[in-house]
Amino acid sequence: MNLTESQTTELKQIWKDEYLKTICAFANSDGGSLYIGICNDKKVVGVEDGEKLLDILPNKINNRLGLMVDVSTQTIENKMIITIMVEKTYAPVSFNGKFYKRSGSNTIELNGNNLTNFLLKKYGKTWDDIIEDRFTLQEINLETIEKFKTWTRDRAPFIEQEKDLKSLLERLNLYDGEYLKRAAVLLFGKDPQKYFIQSHSKIGKFLSDSELLTSDIIEGNLFEQLEKIIDILRTKYLHSYITYEGLNRVETLEYPYEAVREAVINALIHRDYTDTTVLQIRVYDEKIVFSNGATLSSEVPIEKFKENHISKPFNPIIANMFYKAGFVESWGKGTNNMVADCLKMNLPEPEYRYTFASVQVVFYKTIQETPLKTPLKTPLKTPLKTRDKIVNIIRENKNISIKDIELELGISRDTINEHLVRLKRDDIIKRVGSARSGYWEVLDNV
Repeated sequence: MNLTESQTTELKQIWKDEYLKTICAFANSDGGSLYIGICNDKKVVGVEDGEKLLDILPNKINNRLGLMVDVSTQTIENKMIITIMVEKTYAPVSFNGKFYKRSGSNTIELNGNNLTNFLLKKYGKTWDDIIEDRFTLQEINLETIEKFKTWTRDRAPFIEQEKDLKSLLERLNLYDGEYLKRAAVLLFGKDPQKYFIQSHSKIGKFLSDSELLTSDIIEGNLFEQLEKIIDILRTKYLHSYITYEGLNRVETLEYPYEAVREAVINALIHRDYTDTTVLQIRVYDEKIVFSNGATLSSEVPIEKFKENHISKPFNPIIANMFYKAGFVESWGKGTNNMVADCLKMNLPEPEYRYTFASVQVVFYKTIQETPLKTPLKTPLKTPLKTRDKIVNIIRENKNISIKDIELELGISRDTINEHLVRLKRDDIIKRVGSARSGYWEVLDNV
């Protein structure tokens, strides 16, 4: 008999009541077998009181855990061992008021977000399916509702036809009895952060992992956040390249627009909103990183994100509303589409990471070696040209103000400040004196 400790197998030399934790964990996981009389190095030592254990263990386990298990004896190498076979249960099982699960060959105590999600799953509920009894119909954002009706014309035309707000939300499965669900708060609330303070998002421009240049906090319901995030990224944080097809001006974002939008939508839908970590979008010169607290399904580990996989949303009601709005597909193709979009723009494949209960999506930028057909006359000019112009302007007028640079170049103050920070960091220029009465100096090593 070849036994190895695993997710479903545990070996113990003698019986101790503390092993009730292991039995509890088996029941809360995939079931398993506990062998008494075998050391964890697989050496068979047997039990001396096998008949006694056979008599007392079923009652002890039933009384302490409420479980009916199969306790039997068998002979291995002429020695008696006890085998306790535990079936997976569909109701949660606790030991001394605590809950345990198996993680590989380890028994772990559940607490915090892990415990909350475990209990919800055991009772057939998801986080977004729970009621929020403080939230009222008067707190629904009617403007978002009207936009939602427009978005759903193709996939769910009944939504636009429903005139009564409460009836509409009931048909959308956003009511449980007389109370609205958490999904309704996040999707359509006027102020979701009043109920879930962690449900906002952040965008930051980083010069390095520790150097933050500028940042924005985005609040509102999830549909509002999607619109705001995309708008702020396009106008403030990301560059665009301008070309012309005949007389038509074509603006191309430095990262594929559809992939960026998909990354934002996925983060909003799949976030574990019990986690205090907010959705963070960190923009660097060479990459953009989307990061949000999440609990991945065991059926869709991070390794499958670049393969065809099933869709297992952490918040299925929220995901269904985004699907009805036409913003996502229901077939788990979003991560594959992001890969395809990046490759079409000759960019590296995005990287998917799962660390410290956080999902990260990283887009990398390929530096253009050839100039654009038509340079932008907006805040999105190529960094090198803008940098040279600022240095030349300072050479000609050391007392020039940032406002005057802004007027001369026709670019935003945030973009100018970004370049000034870098120029000072690289010892290209320095500021002499105060911001109001001082002056600029171009250093000799330029």
